[in-house]
Amino acid sequence: MTELKSFKNSRKRGVVLTTVGLKRLQTAIQALELAENKGDRWTLEQLGDRINVSTRTLSRLWSLHTKVDQKTLKLCFSAFNLELSDEDYTIFSEPHLSKEVEQNELSHNLLKSSYLDAYPDGPVPLDSPFYIERPPIEELAYREIVYPGCLIRIRGPKEMGKSSLMLRLLAFAQNQKYQTIVFNFNQIDLFYLSDLNKLLRCLGKQIANQLNLKVNLDDYWDDEIGSKLSCSLMVHQILKNSNNPIVLVLNEVDRIFEQSALAQDFFSLLRSWYEEARQDPDWQKLRLVVVYSTEEYINLDINQSPFNVGLPLHLGELTSQQVTELALRHDQNWKTSQTEQLMSLVGGHPALIRIALYYIKTQGMSLEDLMQEALADGGIYRYHLWRHWLTLQKQPSLINTLTEILIINQSFYLNSLQAYKLESLGLICYDGDKIRWRCELYNSYFMKQLLLLKLDQSKSST
Repeated sequence: MTELKSFKNSRKRGVVLTTVGLKRLQTAIQALELAENKGDRWTLEQLGDRINVSTRTLSRLWSLHTKVDQKTLKLCFSAFNLELSDEDYTIFSEPHLSKEVEQNELSHNLLKSSYLDAYPDGPVPLDSPFYIERPPIEELAYREIVYPGCLIRIRGPKEMGKSSLMLRLLAFAQNQKYQTIVFNFNQIDLFYLSDLNKLLRCLGKQIANQLNLKVNLDDYWDDEIGSKLSCSLMVHQILKNSNNPIVLVLNEVDRIFEQSALAQDFFSLLRSWYEEARQDPDWQKLRLVVVYSTEEYINLDINQSPFNVGLPLHLGELTSQQVTELALRHDQNWKTSQTEQLMSLVGGHPALIRIALYYIKTQGMSLEDLMQEALADGGIYRYHLWRHWLTLQKQPSLINTLTEILIINQSFYLNSLQAYKLESLGLICYDGDKIRWRCELYNSYFMKQLLLLKLDQSKSST
């Protein structure tokens, strides 16, 4: 509401960088990075120092939808020996009209109400007011995706916001007139994950379908050269015929980590595409985005792995300030003590924080009652906890690992396959060499479940 009040009292003017302007600026930055920084990317802090603007201003600039003043834009361009032209920016002016303001306020409130009424599950929609940015992650992603042949790695445990960030990165790319493809490994039958040739043909078919291309895979697939080269020839031809860059998002790639031989071949193929972009203009049109929970339990040749190149973005928990901001967007003007109270239960887990605020706002629950019920029997988190418990029961080795490291309090080596699976689920985290529950809610619920399971096993054995 604060933004709307300021909107009423003042006339907002400013400029927004266009896609043409962004491309000119990024090209100039890249040229100087090659000349002065051996091709390594400058950090936002280094760019800010060079231009003499804050990193927050740079964040507003890259977003292409947040206004900056024209003097700042001229300063950014001149820092890289560019002269600002009319095609580089769009003038943004919002006249002081009470009817327009009222309509905008009504639209804002209706949108907010529609998302409050919906139970928070899955990615945060693009137009939702409940997406919390985590600087500098978004601006780094937006900046990187325009670089030819780039590779972006988005990593974080389940429900930490990877899909929500991915949606915004795709929207940004589409705003640049890029074509986009999303290949989700969770949607692929196990049948296709047992054989590299089947997987790559499936990928090739999805690429063609999502680009609305009529491609006969058999025109490219040749047993004499193998599936990796066959797939590469097809992708290269598509890139060659494309006028615009193509963003390929590979989501939930963890699914193939346990298929050791297949994973080695598949990820080495991705690395080869990234390497080709260093010398081939066609391959530079490809922008790769790899989304995963943890790569720690896959052992790849360092020279063939895509997990040690490109831009790494790690999504962790929300900070106290970000949780307070999210509460404010749910009309909860919390004190620091209230934020800390909720975070003592669920940490900065984005999904769990959002669920709590949903019930507090729409069901009239008090924070104290919510916490008591959650610690007693799961409370509002019953479904979330039950879903995790079902996953654990399907994999007894994970339950055994939890028992060893959390009930027996036995030290555990960091290369444990089971431990990394638990981390990818978001249940545990590493504190140095120690392993601990991610939050008190998990500690309370799963310790009870493990003790009950152990008791049942003891009864059945007697």
